[in-house]
Amino acid sequence: MFSYPQFHLLSNSSSPSEVAVVACQNGWEYDNSMFISTLATQFDLVCEKRGLAKASATIFFVGVMAGTVFFGVLCDKYGRRSMLLVSYVSAIVFSVVSAFSSNYIMFAAFRFLTGFALTGITNISVVLSIEWVDTKHRTFIGVFGSISWSLGNMLLAGFAYLVTDWRMLIISVTSPLLVATGIWWWIPESARWLIANGKTETAYKYLQKCATFNKRRDFTSRVKPEALSTVMTAEHQGHSYTYMDLFKTPQLRRLSIFTGIVWYGVASTYYGISLNITSFGLDLYLTHFIYAAIEVPAKILIYFSLNKVGRRVSQTGTLVLTGFCILINIITPTEFWTFRTVIAVLGKGLSEASFTTVILYTTELYPTVMRQNGVGYASFMARLGASISPLIMLLEDMWKLLPEVIFCTVAIFSGLIAWLLPETNNTRLPETIEDIEEIRKKPISFTTENQSNIPLKLAICADTTQ
Repeated sequence: MFSYPQFHLLSNSSSPSEVAVVACQNGWEYDNSMFISTLATQFDLVCEKRGLAKASATIFFVGVMAGTVFFGVLCDKYGRRSMLLVSYVSAIVFSVVSAFSSNYIMFAAFRFLTGFALTGITNISVVLSIEWVDTKHRTFIGVFGSISWSLGNMLLAGFAYLVTDWRMLIISVTSPLLVATGIWWWIPESARWLIANGKTETAYKYLQKCATFNKRRDFTSRVKPEALSTVMTAEHQGHSYTYMDLFKTPQLRRLSIFTGIVWYGVASTYYGISLNITSFGLDLYLTHFIYAAIEVPAKILIYFSLNKVGRRVSQTGTLVLTGFCILINIITPTEFWTFRTVIAVLGKGLSEASFTTVILYTTELYPTVMRQNGVGYASFMARLGASISPLIMLLEDMWKLLPEVIFCTVAIFSGLIAWLLPETNNTRLPETIEDIEEIRKKPISFTTENQSNIPLKLAICADTTQ
């Protein structure tokens, strides 16, 4: 505001930029027609503080990045199930506390911790579910989990429409975690992880329950607890792996480099498109709902693609086609608004399909002894891509099309890198680093036919569900 009335500005020869301004002396009045209270209105994040509102989202993603590293290590060391409970409880506590923050610094700190905990839920759930299903149903479980994410996004629009106070909104969207925590008691620990860490007695009990549920009554006569103890060699039982182990051996190092590039490309492109897409002229809630709904048919289609042509072709295809959608919008004049919007929506659907694919694909590529570490590292690369995307958007000040050119290049390049990964469709999960190094000594882009004979040391659980 101006420190005193500036009537002389009515003159055509005067400019407001020539007059010094001061901060508002009597506070601010806000338009509460859409929201009763928001973070910005609660802590007066306006004028010189307006950037802090967006900074809270960045802080949240930094927490997500940190969480991928933390939970990746501890899940491979202490188990999937126990760390999943830690994630649930931590996310509930941190999220609720953030809703009652008395100042911005407190809110930002607990948003960091909330992101830290939530990434554990996401990564652990994916790995645990994939490790408990047989080869035939891995695709269904992976895609179903991804669709549930989209349905949750659609429900978020409803929550936000009905709950217009930011504190109550945070508590409302956190409440489903209470249900998830209750269900946790019926979630079994990964039998693969238990056997890999020498806990054969516990693994056998879970496998018995698995066999009973699937009506495989011959399990007890065919498999004894003593047999499970010979599955893993003494070298691997109880051995703790770190992120450095992802890069120590040739094939695993190559695999990690490629998956890191692909995850970065998938996330960077996905968030880049989301930041750049039009709102159709609709209100905030309906726009969010439509964008979430667009993802569902894309994920249903990718389910059939994953089963029919495999993971590698699906991953490469969705990324390259996403890049071409961006390219088409680059060369299409802005006056063709409807066509550009359709292409942008198609690109968003393809980018979401590539996200669904890479999550399933990565869990199948890494061995059991390092699977959570591998997924954690890959997720870290994805969050890095997501964090950099808003910065890339700022480059439009240099050249309006530069951000789109960058996203297009990243999508196509990462898609071509995905072609160098091995196919995992209808193959058993690798268990040890030796499974990666010995079986995959051939070029890393070998086919499903070559992989079909990978000797799975922990095939017991898969056999009981077939």
